[in-house]
Amino acid sequence: MSAHVTLSRGQRITAGAGALVLAGAMALTGVVTVLAACMVTVTLLYAAGVGYKLWLIFQARGGDVLRFAELPGDDDLPPYTVLVPLHREGRVVPALLRRLAALDYPADRLQVLLLVEEDDEDTAAALPGELPPGFELVLIPAGEPRTKPKACNVGLERARGEFCVIYDAEDRPEPSQLRKAVAAFAGAPRWVVCVQAELHYWNPWTNWLTRCFTAEYALNFSLFLRGLDRYRMPIPLGGTSNHFRADALRELGAWDPYNVTEDADLGIRIARRGWSVRMMDSVTEEEANSRLGNWVRQRSRWIKGYMQTWLVHMRSPRRLWRELGARGFWSFQFTVGFSVLCTLLNPVLWALTALYLVAGPSAVEALFPGVALYLGTMVMVAGNLLLMLAHMAGCLERSVHEAVRTMLLVPLYWALMSVAAFRALVQLARPSRRFHWELTEHGLVPDSPGVT
Repeated sequence: MSAHVTLSRGQRITAGAGALVLAGAMALTGVVTVLAACMVTVTLLYAAGVGYKLWLIFQARGGDVLRFAELPGDDDLPPYTVLVPLHREGRVVPALLRRLAALDYPADRLQVLLLVEEDDEDTAAALPGELPPGFELVLIPAGEPRTKPKACNVGLERARGEFCVIYDAEDRPEPSQLRKAVAAFAGAPRWVVCVQAELHYWNPWTNWLTRCFTAEYALNFSLFLRGLDRYRMPIPLGGTSNHFRADALRELGAWDPYNVTEDADLGIRIARRGWSVRMMDSVTEEEANSRLGNWVRQRSRWIKGYMQTWLVHMRSPRRLWRELGARGFWSFQFTVGFSVLCTLLNPVLWALTALYLVAGPSAVEALFPGVALYLGTMVMVAGNLLLMLAHMAGCLERSVHEAVRTMLLVPLYWALMSVAAFRALVQLARPSRRFHWELTEHGLVPDSPGVT
């Protein structure tokens, strides 16, 4: 015998609502659990990524960057090709030609290829009717992709030099840099196929943005990349003043014409081949971007290229691990992947930090269980302070003393990087903008007195 209980309509509604509330609570608990796991993972990544970068920075002084007691004489110099991609650079072309003509290298062994888009009337009009000896104008056929690496690939097809280098329109290379590169290759094994000169800015005094930009480059080229060089890790190349063995560059397939940060990609491909990049003791000066909109467009392109590079090389993680080895694989993750992830996640972490300061630990403790809250706080506070100090160290290393105090406000510069990173992500998601090369305007700041 069984009892049959009949619920009223109100009781049924109440029971149903209770079930929904219970299901919602369980779902919310699951979401919070997932978010907490994500935040713990992010915290650990930040701790590892910031720790790795700081370790390399403070290890840089023990490195053996290529230096030269004696440079080769004229009789020992091989043919050398200089690739100069130009697009709408009429404003800076006259000064550029003077600087390239001042390179200390025999004219009969120097080939300078000016790579100009065939429809670029601005640059063509600024070129003299008769170019200096050894200079050649190479017209780049119109058509997609309209990128710097595509132009460099066209130039490489015409290069006659045993070695080649890229210089940008605003560059001021050290006059003896080509001789130093020849000396570097002569003293290095054949598997060293590229030597990277340091890049620095000549106008840190222009405004706050240029001081931050100068400090960033000082940190990167004078310390961080030297740390990578010391431990022979994959080096994401700078966009200029990287000197190559031309035959090795051709064997690699040259540059990826669709990658808008082609230099970083090429540095990783060199490492995957089992070859090496070394840093050398020579400096090329550039103009630091002094206008915010121009800076954001340039930085968006750089970050978008880093995203492209990470996605392309991570198509097959196992193969990447096999070719780079465990150390190289994880170094790639932290130098390329983590640098992008950091710029995207920083606003989220800053917002959570602000919430913590305003509402107290209870507001965020569900997302940072246990020790994760203390580790996250330590990474946020200590990590940012140490990175600020590292930027100051970079300024002192390059004697850019006027930028040291500016580093107290460098978190605002990092916030601008996040703006550029989200802009890059949106472009990457749009097929029509995925490989678009946003041009950086140069010649915004007049040359300093006495500099040509």
